[in-house]
Amino acid sequence: MKKIIAATALFMSVFSYSQVHLGVKGGVNMNKLDGKNFDSDFELGYQLGGFVYYNFTDFVGIQGEVVFNQTNTKITDSYKDIFKDAFKKDKTLNYVSVPVLLRLNSEGLITFTAGPQFSFLASGNQSFLDNSKKLFKKTDFAVVAGAEINIRPITIYGRYIWGFSDVSNFGEKANSQQIQAGLSVRLF
Repeated sequence: MKKIIAATALFMSVFSYSQVHLGVKGGVNMNKLDGKNFDSDFELGYQLGGFVYYNFTDFVGIQGEVVFNQTNTKITDSYKDIFKDAFKKDKTLNYVSVPVLLRLNSEGLITFTAGPQFSFLASGNQSFLDNSKKLFKKTDFAVVAGAEINIRPITIYGRYIWGFSDVSNFGEKANSQQIQAGLSVRLF
C-alpha cells in the first residue's frame, strides 16, 4: 500500500510541475448532416470525453482528445411516406471522435484551437428494418476550429466542426457539421 501511495504522489508531483495536462470535458452538440436526403436543421446531441495537452511554450501547445459524440439527424424523402411505418426517419449516430488540435495562447485567458478530427461510428439506433450502421459510413474526417475561455481549472469552450467525408451510404452525398459548446476541467 505504501508503494502505491508513493507512486501516486510521485506521479501527481511530476504532472503538477510539467507542461502536460489532463482533464475531462462535456457539453452539447448542435449537429446536422448536410445533404439532399437529410433535414437541414441542426439537432441537439451531447459529447463527453477526456483530453491531454502539452505546452511547448506558454503560447503554443498541442492537444489530443477522445470524445464520445451523439449526432442526431432526420432523413427526408420526396415520396408520400410509402415506408412511413417501416422506416424510421430520426437517426441517432454515436461517434468516437479523436481531434488533434494546435493550441495558440495556450496558457492565456483565451486560447484558440484548430486541427483535424477523425471519427469512428460506434453505433446507431437499430431495429430489424432499420440499421443505421448500414446507412452510414464507419468513419468521418473533419476540421475543428474553436476558442476557449480559461478560468483554471475550468474552461468554457466553443468550436465548429466541418466534415469533409461523405458519411452517407445511400442516396446523395452528405457531410457532417457540428457546433459544440461545453465545460472542461483540467485535473493536472
